[in-house]
Amino acid sequence: MDAVAHFAQLARYNVWATARLLEAVRTLPEEAYRRDVGLFFKSIHGTLNHLLVGEHHLWFVRFAEGTSPHVALDAELETDRARLDARLREGAARWAPLIASFAPGRWGGTLDYTTMRGTAASLPFAATLAHVFNHGTHHRGQITAALTALGQPSPELDLVYFLQNPSTP
Repeated sequence: MDAVAHFAQLARYNVWATARLLEAVRTLPEEAYRRDVGLFFKSIHGTLNHLLVGEHHLWFVRFAEGTSPHVALDAELETDRARLDARLREGAARWAPLIASFAPGRWGGTLDYTTMRGTAASLPFAATLAHVFNHGTHHRGQITAALTALGQPSPELDLVYFLQNPSTP
């Protein structure tokens, strides 16, 4: 599989997994949704905001625009949970068109950006894009563990389930 096809598939998986997770989170009472359940970003709400920050306000901008915004990793960019849900879905949908726009020679190059500490970084382009999708998987896994701990049903989000039936939301 070539890089474009591989990353386009990961972008579709990201949309699928994000939608499934958000559907499960939607049923949570407000108190449980915002409760500190011991996640790195404390609550499910905090972790979803971190995904918005990391995937869409940092990495997407770095890949799409070549700039490095300054935003705290724990910033609460969206206080309203319905709006956060919508922004995460919209953000996930933006990756596939971006991936399709990259020139073939880009995949073997580097992504040059400025870290959160203000230092220059240059990382392998494809591996760094893989990090973006892996990062989302990591935090969705934390949220599914929190759902389980809260006594709520947790969706199956493994990539293999997407590969078996990618049209299932």
